Amino acid sequence: MENTITKEKVKKYFNLTESALSRVKDSISKGKETEAKEIIEMVSNYVSDAHHFEDSENLVNAFAALNYAHGWLDSGVRLKVFDVNDDRLFTVV
Repeated sequence: MENTITKEKVKKYFNLTESALSRVKDSISKGKETEAKEIIEMVSNYVSDAHHFEDSENLVNAFAALNYAHGWLDSGVRLKVFDVNDDRLFTVV
């Protein structure tokens, strides 16, 4: 079902968010290192929380944590903290 959070859906979003996190670590805009560090730390914490929730079989909170994590990444991209143009991993304009 489309409106059901499954293990497969959570795995898909782990892959997406962890790929995006890896990408931004190599794409920090010059002069934005402080902001990038803060965003990367927040995203890493949310991904860690998502793994904890997944391990506890709490897929709803795992999915929510991943979406918060990815929201931080998209915000960093939109604010030009990260220099990426990948519209598969990020909301870019």
